[in-house]
Amino acid sequence: MQYHAASLAAAGSDVDLIGLEGAAVMPALAADARITIHRFPDRSFAGRSKGGVRRFVYSSVLRALGQGLRLFGALMRVPRPDVILVQNPPAFPTLFIAWLAARMRSARFVIDWHNLSHTVAAVKVGERHRAVKALARSERRWAKRADAHITVSKALSEWLLREYKVKATVVYDRPGDAFTRTSADDARALWEQIAAEHGFGTARPPIVVCPTSWSPDEDFDLLLEALERAERQMTRAGAVTSPQLVVFLTGRGPLREIFEARAARRNFKAIAVKTIWLEPSDYPKLVGMADLGLCLHQSSSGLDLPMKLADLRGAGAPAAVYDYAPVLSEVITTGQEGLTFRDPGDLATLLVNVANRVALPDSPLAKSRAWIAAHAPERWNAQWEASARPVLLP
Repeated sequence: MQYHAASLAAAGSDVDLIGLEGAAVMPALAADARITIHRFPDRSFAGRSKGGVRRFVYSSVLRALGQGLRLFGALMRVPRPDVILVQNPPAFPTLFIAWLAARMRSARFVIDWHNLSHTVAAVKVGERHRAVKALARSERRWAKRADAHITVSKALSEWLLREYKVKATVVYDRPGDAFTRTSADDARALWEQIAAEHGFGTARPPIVVCPTSWSPDEDFDLLLEALERAERQMTRAGAVTSPQLVVFLTGRGPLREIFEARAARRNFKAIAVKTIWLEPSDYPKLVGMADLGLCLHQSSSGLDLPMKLADLRGAGAPAAVYDYAPVLSEVITTGQEGLTFRDPGDLATLLVNVANRVALPDSPLAKSRAWIAAHAPERWNAQWEASARPVLLP
């Protein structure tokens, strides 16, 4: 949504960007006079995921109602919009509130589909729970009332047409200009900063970067098993005095503390496993330093595509992607943008090869590195102008 805001502002529109408090926005947005940022607090129900299903459901409903009231107030206070663009998930009560405000203010109502809200909820409470069924009905109802739709994959667009009878324009996630290979000077400076904070030496080992939202649709069990297998392979030759590979997991989210505790109990020696949070200006630099990008995403619907793949592509890092659904073929081909894996053994072998800087010339990893170096990525602005602008600024 930040990319949409930046593109709309560049096209000459005044933009009100409404969202929850948390990380700082991209520097380009904070400095843009055409963009006004509105943030809502989100602390009241931070612990809703701790406890049973009933507590989670009731706390989520209360949280959503509070956010809905704040959202409605904000949409009625801002200057009259021409279009209200809302991201889904979350559907409740966002879609209804956005539709109501759009009709009251004579604005177009457009939904940006990143996934399906009811399948995301089903990960936590089960697909047969009445809250999931109610959410699915609500999602369908307000989808039919939107003036236009955009979505992140062709597979999701086809599903929406088949199941909800709405047409959606595919707007693929593409990297912003900030995601490029990091210069030697910037890489050295950032590594010195990270090394001082985490106790590394000045010599930088191979790096794997795993962008994550720390949500239940990412398979951290698979990662821990792969790390254990890789650790055993890397320590067979004898004692290890310093890490031969660093795996950085970025972001914040509800499962981060649990993972940190589980990883600490493994007492890895050959592999340093670190959770890290970086400012928006530094995060692209870390991605651009990566020898490998890692995606653990498991889609709740099998229809969405993680945006982190676009960031990795822009930064020139081959992506190792958990093969969760055929939809991945829309953005990744083995030996080009990266490669896929299906189990901890596949991932462990890949991690060891990265640590040893071993990639046979005919291996998918070597082919991917060569292909990425020879093919510049399509950037967000080009995709937005071709696909999103005709929908948002007809």
